[in-house]
Amino acid sequence: MPQSAVKDFPLIAAIDLGSNSFHIVLAKADHGEIRILERLGEKVQLAAGIDEQRLLSEDAMQRGLDCLRRFAQLINGLPQGSVRVVGTNALREARNRGEFIRRAEEVLGHPVEVISGREEARLIHLGVSHTLADTPGKRLVVDIGGGSTEFIIGYRFEPLLRESLQMGCVSFTQRYFKDGKITPARYAQAYTAARLELMGIEQGLRRLAWQEAIGASGTIRAVGLASKAGGFGSGEITPDGIAWLKRKLFKLGDADKLDLDGIKPDRRAIFPAGLAIMEAIFDALELQRMDHCEGALREGVLYDLLGRHSHEDVRERTLGALMERYHVDQEQAARVEAKALSALDKVAAAWGLDDAWHHELLSWAARVHELGLDIAHYHYHKHGAYLIEHSDLAGFSRQDQLMLALLVRGHRRNIPKDRFDEFGDEGQQLIRLCVLLRFAILFHHIRGGQEMPAVQLQAGANSLDVVFPDGWLQANPLTQADFEQEADWLKRIGFTLSVH
Repeated sequence: MPQSAVKDFPLIAAIDLGSNSFHIVLAKADHGEIRILERLGEKVQLAAGIDEQRLLSEDAMQRGLDCLRRFAQLINGLPQGSVRVVGTNALREARNRGEFIRRAEEVLGHPVEVISGREEARLIHLGVSHTLADTPGKRLVVDIGGGSTEFIIGYRFEPLLRESLQMGCVSFTQRYFKDGKITPARYAQAYTAARLELMGIEQGLRRLAWQEAIGASGTIRAVGLASKAGGFGSGEITPDGIAWLKRKLFKLGDADKLDLDGIKPDRRAIFPAGLAIMEAIFDALELQRMDHCEGALREGVLYDLLGRHSHEDVRERTLGALMERYHVDQEQAARVEAKALSALDKVAAAWGLDDAWHHELLSWAARVHELGLDIAHYHYHKHGAYLIEHSDLAGFSRQDQLMLALLVRGHRRNIPKDRFDEFGDEGQQLIRLCVLLRFAILFHHIRGGQEMPAVQLQAGANSLDVVFPDGWLQANPLTQADFEQEADWLKRIGFTLSVH
């Protein structure tokens, strides 16, 4: 079932659950462009609520949920598919993120995705590229967040390199400036920690080179405006501006005293950590200037959403590249996909599989189910699942990848029911999608152009009845044996497959 086109939606929205701030952007899609109608942002500091066991505190969850209740008013009544909610580093880190996500989804009425650092980098670059003029040459984009910092080198709308490092203004504040006191020694510790993080990527970044450097976060805006207040530039960041700000911090000695233009009161506490990270980036990459851009993750999410609905879905390109890299038999994948989706149409109503994501997930799984054959034939379903789960797949959330990996893992032999059960209410739907995928694969077990008959499908709660034309199974004993064996596999998870 195809998703509604964006043009059919009156409004679209992106919500960014950042480690420092939560933001919402409400917009109208107009001829492939986006007109921003409303922006809201609140300091939630989710990352500050993560303890040493990587558990998110109840207080931090409440701060986030209170903010989302206010955001919910803006998107009240917007249809499914018109709102995309993405979580970044704090939710990547928190071991109990599932609890927060469940409560957030109840408040918002829309699904929450946790995206990888590199996927975050891709979306940030997309947002920046659509916000700035289309200049020739390569561009370095940096986004210092609350828990992670993203680096992208891109050419026009295409990211050439994407990196995400575990350093951010909230996590570094917790580590080096927790009580608000600023000393040269503490600042040096934060700076050195950032330089150590950067060591792994600075050569790769420099090798590609760039013509301009752009910063896309509140920290970078604050450093630029505070430098301007000190008489350094007109909002851009320079080494001289950073040096002046650093001297100013040491002189004041306390984050509470940071009463400078451009640094809002709620940013004072995290400003020293942000400046230390900024200086480390300038030194490591030998930057002389960085300009600020308003467009970032949220705008990228909106444009990505627009692309998904106008046949420019990056996920399609990602899967195509993956299939090519691992030499997937494209014709066989297409046969299995067509059969799986045709079977889905017949049972969707009975099995409650009529959401757009059911169609998408089954389609993707059919295309990449043989990915692991390029590694080894033995246990190739497990190899394929591992590749999908652990690759950086542009456009896919972590949840997308885990579900897709599970379908590939379960497409042959034993179905790991306990793994499906980990998805809660969605686990049963995933098992049904897995049964449809397995059916389509068996149906086309004999590759090539063999003429296959039309079959009837009848779905019960935990059963599937497959009716072949009279005499066909007797004339094709291999297919008959395949389906008999499949009935035994499915019986192990309490599912009945009847074939006649």
